[in-house]
Amino acid sequence: MDRRTVLRATVAGGAAAFSGSLWAGAALAAPAQPGPSPYGDLLAADANGVQLPAGFTSRVLARSGQRVAGTSYVWHFAPDGGACFPAGDGWIYVSNSEVPLVGGASAVRFSADGSVAAAYRILGGTNVNCAGGATPWGTWLSCEEVPLGRVFETWPDGSRAAEARTRMGRFTHEAAACDPDRRVVYLTEDESDGCFYRFVPDTWGDLRTGRLQVLCAPTDQVSGPVSWRDVPDRDGFPIFTRWQVGAAKHFNGGEGAWYDRGTCWFTTKGDNRVWAYDAVNQRLDLAYDDSLVPAGAAPLTGVDNITGTAGGDLYVAEDGGDMEINVITPAGVVAPFLRLLGQGSSEITGPAFSPDGSRLYFSSQRGSSGERTGSGGITYEVTGPFRR
Repeated sequence: MDRRTVLRATVAGGAAAFSGSLWAGAALAAPAQPGPSPYGDLLAADANGVQLPAGFTSRVLARSGQRVAGTSYVWHFAPDGGACFPAGDGWIYVSNSEVPLVGGASAVRFSADGSVAAAYRILGGTNVNCAGGATPWGTWLSCEEVPLGRVFETWPDGSRAAEARTRMGRFTHEAAACDPDRRVVYLTEDESDGCFYRFVPDTWGDLRTGRLQVLCAPTDQVSGPVSWRDVPDRDGFPIFTRWQVGAAKHFNGGEGAWYDRGTCWFTTKGDNRVWAYDAVNQRLDLAYDDSLVPAGAAPLTGVDNITGTAGGDLYVAEDGGDMEINVITPAGVVAPFLRLLGQGSSEITGPAFSPDGSRLYFSSQRGSSGERTGSGGITYEVTGPFRR
């Protein structure tokens, strides 16, 4: 049997509603399928080359190598992972820079009316900062996507210098998602045989010390119970962390991660999957797999960064594909929410909602130029009647 047939049989035999998750009680017992978007069809592209549903508008916030409008700050190359944070009566959007050696992260501060108040650097001198994650105590974890990469804890308002959190493991870091209920931080690894980890700090809110653990299950298992084991040497040298525990489950290219109400959703780009880790019952299931939809009908490919809303919708960005952000609803429907035209050699990165859920931020890492340096990067804001 081919991969599609095997997966259909496996999921059909082991699928269960995602109890304890955003989708609990939604009668979802199988991975999401294509269907009508809750926002309707995409309209013709606007002046910024963005296709959106009716009622939504876009604006360009920043371009790599150019000053952020209204400030003297020059926006970084290759914008990647991002998140939003409340700040007084406004908010802050932070964005990583996925370039070698100087990497780091920048921030844009907004006033209450959405105007740009300031832009500035919050991390520099690091290496290929890809994704990361926000903490419940208001810091941004910026992750290096290189072998023996580190996690840096940063302060979005720039009030403190960033600090390395090496006890969270040295590996090809991608994203982080905090689980305040179990007081752990989930971590993805961008390798073709990468793992899914969690960091258990000795004290919640202090990431300087703690244990690194790896998720364990048969590598071919797509649905069922899992366990966790300590990683013996979190420094990953001379043996990489992903090879230290024989029972560890390996994933094909870990990407984005998002936690809410008992579930950590994470993505793998090598097989175009969105996974649902039910932390309440310690169970793993598939929320989406492009091999489990009718052939040629997958709206979501190039699966990459992910974020979510309080209402339970997931938003998944594409690296390549049709250069879309797709929405996956609690009813198990996946559909395009937006599409960028003329940027087929880029990828969409850093999706994040403003604290009130009315604005979505994201970037095109290389823009229309497609330059691998990320010199053509563009960061956008979309405003409209989002479901909350």
